[in-house]
Amino acid sequence: MSEQERMTDISPQACDLLIEAGWVVPVEPHGVVLEDHAVAVSGGRIVAVLPTAEARARFAAAEVVQRPDAALIPGLVNAHTHNPMTLLRGVADDLPLMTWLQQHIWPVEAAVIGPDFVADGMALAIAEMLRGGTTCANENYFFPDVQAAVYRKHGFRALVGLPVINFPTAWARSDDEYFDKAGEVHDQWRDDPLIATAFAPHAPYTVSDANFERVRMLSDQLDTQVHLHTHETAQEIADSLKEYGQRPLARLDRLGLVNDRLIAVHMTQLTEAEIHLCAERGVHVAHCPESNLKLASGFCPACALQRAGVNLAIGTDGCASNNDLDMFGELRTAALLAKAVANDATALDAATTLRAATLGGARALGFGERIGSIEPGKEADLVCVDLSALEAQPLHHLLSQLVYAVGRQQVSDVWIAGRRKLDARELVDIDTAALIANARQWRQRIAALGR
Repeated sequence: MSEQERMTDISPQACDLLIEAGWVVPVEPHGVVLEDHAVAVSGGRIVAVLPTAEARARFAAAEVVQRPDAALIPGLVNAHTHNPMTLLRGVADDLPLMTWLQQHIWPVEAAVIGPDFVADGMALAIAEMLRGGTTCANENYFFPDVQAAVYRKHGFRALVGLPVINFPTAWARSDDEYFDKAGEVHDQWRDDPLIATAFAPHAPYTVSDANFERVRMLSDQLDTQVHLHTHETAQEIADSLKEYGQRPLARLDRLGLVNDRLIAVHMTQLTEAEIHLCAERGVHVAHCPESNLKLASGFCPACALQRAGVNLAIGTDGCASNNDLDMFGELRTAALLAKAVANDATALDAATTLRAATLGGARALGFGERIGSIEPGKEADLVCVDLSALEAQPLHHLLSQLVYAVGRQQVSDVWIAGRRKLDARELVDIDTAALIANARQWRQRIAALGR
C-alpha cells in the first residue's frame, strides 16, 4: 500500500491553515527547495511540511491558501533597525557618519522625540516591513515601552532594545534611570509570546566601562542578548586606541561582553584575530551593508566571518541611514558586496545569504528555536513570494531568484505565528491612508525645524 493510500484510510487531521506553494524553502536543511509542497499550521505553529497531494489527504484545514506560482519562505528577520527613525527618512543624506549623527540626526531627534514620535514611526515601519516580507525586527531606539506596545498591538515579533547611553535623553536623564527603566520594561514583557527585550548600549564611544559592566552583569542574570554598534568606522577604532589603549572589541572582551549573547552590529573594521575571537565566543554579527555603504563606514568581511563559523545576520539599519526597510534589497546587496570584498565570486552564495536573513537573524536574537526556518514545531512566521510576473522569468534556480532578482513588491502574503498580516498585498487591520497622512504631518513638523 502506498503512503497516499494509507492516508486515505485515516480520518483527516484538523488544522487551522494549509498553505500550498509551488516551492517551499525550509532553510533547514540548508539549500533545500521542496517543489509542490504544503505547510500545515495549527495553534500558530507548523505541524507538517509535506507534498501537496499528501497534505490534502492528511489534513482538513479551516483555511486553504493555494499559491502555485509562489515560493513560501520563513519570515525575514531584520537583525538591526531603528524603526521610529522611519519618520526621518531622507532628512540628512550624503554625509559621513559622525557629521550625519552629531550635526543633523541628534539635533532633530532632540526636538521631536517622544512617545508620539516613536509610536507613529513604529506603525509606519511595521507596515513597510510586512509589505516586504519581514516578520521580526531587532529594535534599537528610545522609549522601548512604547515600541513594545506598538509591536504587540500589530502582532509583530520583535526583540526590543533597552537603551543605555552616557548622556541624558528624553527617555532617561542619568545612568541609574536608564537601568531602572530597563528593568521595568524587561519585567513587563518577559513572558510575552512575541516581544522580548535585550540590552542596547549604544556604542563603545558613547558608553562607559562602568555602564558596560552593569550591562554585562544584568545580561548574565536575566539571560538577555546585548545589541551593540561596534567596529563601525576606522575613526571609532582610532579613538578607542587613543582613549583606552585598546581596540573596541578588546575593550569589550576585557569587560566580559564578548560572548554568545552579543549581537555586534556593523563590524566593518576587523582583524583576522578578531574574526576568530568572535567565532570562538559565539558572537553574532548583524551585517548592514547598505547603511555602511551609504555612510562610507567600511566593509564588513561577511564571507570571512561566515567561513570562520560566526553566525551572520542581516539588518537594514534605520531609514535615516538606509533609507528603506527592504530586506530583499539588503539580501542582494549583502551577497554582491561579499563577493567584491572577498574577491571571490563564490562568497556568500544565495542559500547562505537567505539563511543569514532568516535563521541567522533568529539565532542572533535568541529566537532560533522558535522561528527562522520552516520546520514542524516552530512558530508559523511565513512569507509567500509571487514568482509569476515576467520579471521573475525564466525560473532556473529558485534560491538564486530569491536573492538576486526578487523585489519586495513580489511579497503577496505574510503570517506571524499563523496569523495573517498581508493578504494578496493588502495589509490586514492597518489603515494605510491614515499612516501616510500621519507621516506627512511629521514631515511638515520636522521641516519647520529648518535643518
